[in-house]
Parts: sequence; C-alpha cells; structure tokens
Amino acid sequence: MPVEQHQPEEPPKPTDGPPVIAPGYSFGSITDKISAITMSQPTSRRWWLGFLVTFALVLLLHYAIACLLVRGVGIWGVNVPVAWGFAIVNFVWWIGIGHAGTLISAILLLLHQKWRTSINRFAEAMTLFAVACAGLFPLLHLGRPQFFYWLFPYPSTMGVWPQWRSPLVWDVFAVSTYFTVSLLFWYVGLIPDLATLRDRSTARPRQIIYGILAMGWRGSARHWRRYETAYLLLAGLATPLVVSVHTVVSFDFAVAILPGWHSTIFPPYFVAGALFSGFAMVLTLAIPVRYFYGLEDFITLRHLQNMAKILLATGLIVTYGYVMEGFMAWYSGNGFDQYVTLNRMFGPYAPCYWVLIACNCLLPNLLWFPRLRSNVPVLFSISILVNVGMWMERFVIVVTSLHRDYLPSSWGMYAPTFWDWATLFGSIGLFLCLLFLFVRFLPMISMSEMRTLLPEAKVQESEVRNQESGQ
Repeated sequence: MPVEQHQPEEPPKPTDGPPVIAPGYSFGSITDKISAITMSQPTSRRWWLGFLVTFALVLLLHYAIACLLVRGVGIWGVNVPVAWGFAIVNFVWWIGIGHAGTLISAILLLLHQKWRTSINRFAEAMTLFAVACAGLFPLLHLGRPQFFYWLFPYPSTMGVWPQWRSPLVWDVFAVSTYFTVSLLFWYVGLIPDLATLRDRSTARPRQIIYGILAMGWRGSARHWRRYETAYLLLAGLATPLVVSVHTVVSFDFAVAILPGWHSTIFPPYFVAGALFSGFAMVLTLAIPVRYFYGLEDFITLRHLQNMAKILLATGLIVTYGYVMEGFMAWYSGNGFDQYVTLNRMFGPYAPCYWVLIACNCLLPNLLWFPRLRSNVPVLFSISILVNVGMWMERFVIVVTSLHRDYLPSSWGMYAPTFWDWATLFGSIGLFLCLLFLFVRFLPMISMSEMRTLLPEAKVQESEVRNQESGQ
C-alpha cells in the first residue's frame, strides 16, 4: 500500500495589527487588575477633583431646573417662531450619544467581534447615563412636567388619552423601551463580575450589596448557560433599537410640513449621525480612562484604531447625508427648501453651519491615515470636535428651519440665554458625575469576558516568539 506523505503544517499567520489584550496575563491577573480599581485602590485626588467639578455642574443643573419650574419656560430663549430651542437640540444630541453603547455591546457581539470586550462595559453605562440626560429635556420642555404621565396610556377615568399623532408620544415609547432593554443588557452582563466582587470583598456592607446584586451567581454550568442565553436574546432585542429609536426621533422633524425638516433622508442619516457622535463620545471617555487607570494593556491601540475606522465610516455616511440634503433641495425645484439650504450656508447662523461641516465632514477624513489613527492625542482631539460638530448640527437643524418660515412677517431670531447654557452644561455634569460613580464602584471592564481573550493572546504571544526565534 502506498504510504501517505504528510505535508508539513504551515505556521499560523500572525494576527494583523496590535493585540486586543497585551501578552503575559492570566485569569487571576486580569481579575486582580480590574477589581483593584473598585476595591483595593484608594480613591485618588484626581477622582475627587473630577467628581467635585462635575457635581458642581449637577448643582447648577438643579438650580436651572428650579428656576425653570418657578418662572416658566420664558427664561429660555425660545420665542414664537423658534418654539424649539436648546431643549430639543440637547435631547437629540444625548440620544445620539447613547447609541454607541448598544452598537458595541449588541451588534458587535452578534458579529463575534472580540475587540468590543474591553470597552463594552463603560460604553453600556454611557448609554444609560446619556439616555437619562436626554429624558430630562422633553419633560422640562412640556412646561408642566408634573403631568408627564399624560403621555402614557394609563387608565384615565376622565377619558383623556395621549395624542398618538404627536411625535412626543412616539419619543416617550421609543426612549423608555430603549432605556429598559439597555439597562437589562447592562445588568445581565454585570452579574458574573458582581459575584467576583462579592467573593473578593472583605467589608461586610460590600459583601451584602454585591451579593444581592449578583442574584445568587455561583458560576455553575447551568448559570453560565442561562446567562449566555439571556445575554444573546437581549443582544438580539437591542440590535433593532439602534435603528428604530433614532428613526423615531427623526420623525419629530420629518413628519412636519416645514422646509428643512420634511425629508425622507432624515431617518437613515439621523441613525448614522447617532452612531457617529456615540463612537466619538466612547473615544472621548476611553482615552482618559486608559491613561489615568493604567489600562493600556486592556484598551490597546487596536481598540482605538477600530473605533477610529468606525468613526471615519459613519462620518462619510453623515457627509453623504448632508450632500444629498442639499442636492434634493436643488433637484426638487422647491424654492422654500432651496432657501433654507442657502440660509444655512450664508444666513445669520452661517458660522454654526460651517463649524459643523468642518467638524463632521472635513476633520474625520484625517483618519484615512494609519499614523493618525494610532496617534492618541489626535484621536482625542478629533473625538471632542466631532461631539461639538454633532451638537452644532442639531442646533442648525432646529433653529434655522424655524427662525425663517414661509411668511417673512413671522421671521425672527433665536439667542440662547444663560439658563439654556446652564441646562446644557449641567446635563454634561450629570453625565460625567454618574460616570465617575460608575468607575469607582463597579468594574468598568468585564472581567468574565476579558478572560475569554486569553487563548488568542497566548497564540499571538507564541507567534511573536516564533518570529523572533526564526530571525
């Protein structure tokens, strides 16, 4: 019988780009490093300084809201032609920021993208905090927020039901559903890590609190099977929310018969803009976190490069939306739509328009260059400017479409007041304050999921050693 000749096996190809976790870690060292931030490390002065600054902004927000409830919405800059101002601008901006957490956690999980592991936990927390900030503004914009429950179909003995043709009611259901699913998804992912903190805690109060939150987790095969099933089902539920929630938010504008708003392109390019601003915020938070807590081994350059690529891709989609918006205004032959486009470019709010073009269209194109995608200060600067540009985009959409309508006799100008700015910066303070508390008391990186990356890290480490020995 002929003897089979076995061909020598080809050595495994090295993985392109930086690793998702630095080599040299074990199950125990990963758990030690992440849990130490929450449990054993003393609270640093930088954390206290940041927390006190953000808490001061939260107090400013409370003061602005108190004055609003006492004196009414007249303290804002809204007027008769511009009935929507900073409240709706901030609402859409915060909802957009909250989309990246669901994208990283759910969609990338379903696509088996392992690089999401180091950043999904605080991205999910960012989603919850951003949605909480967004939910403030429609309530405050009601004028009588104590009657917010009228927006829900509660059993009304007086026969007063929500106006289902109102986009405000659509927002309530979309945002509340999004927040509920995101909260469940975030909490389910936390359960194994909460059990780890429970078992490692030495203080009795921590053991009790983490033990209650861990819901009796023991790490058995049955627990892991149920955990993975629930996590996958919630990921499947959360994925359509990325598209549906901001689509519903875009209907606030698209269903109105108003030049600059009545456009079918709003839903897709609002979704792309939400992912664009959301990933910019993830970069804005991930870079300082990895620096101040020494997490460069877990949040590596590969994570930053991948997020930069997604930022570039979504930025190109947003740019395409801007171009098509202008093209359709010209191609339609509608003089009102054409005027709105020209008014945005050359009218009294033209500086805002060109700032958003520079931040959202021109600046992200620097990420075509691999060297800049690996430059951490450049990425941090671009991410901040993208957030500024996306806020400016919402301002331009809302204000420039309202301040000059069909009739010149109803034209007017809008100027934000101190209370508008106080509410905006106060909401930013609330967002960052909640983030400081999250980083201090809960693991910002999933320990259970990080341990699943070790086999790949071992393979990459052996590949490097083989290459070095071969040379």
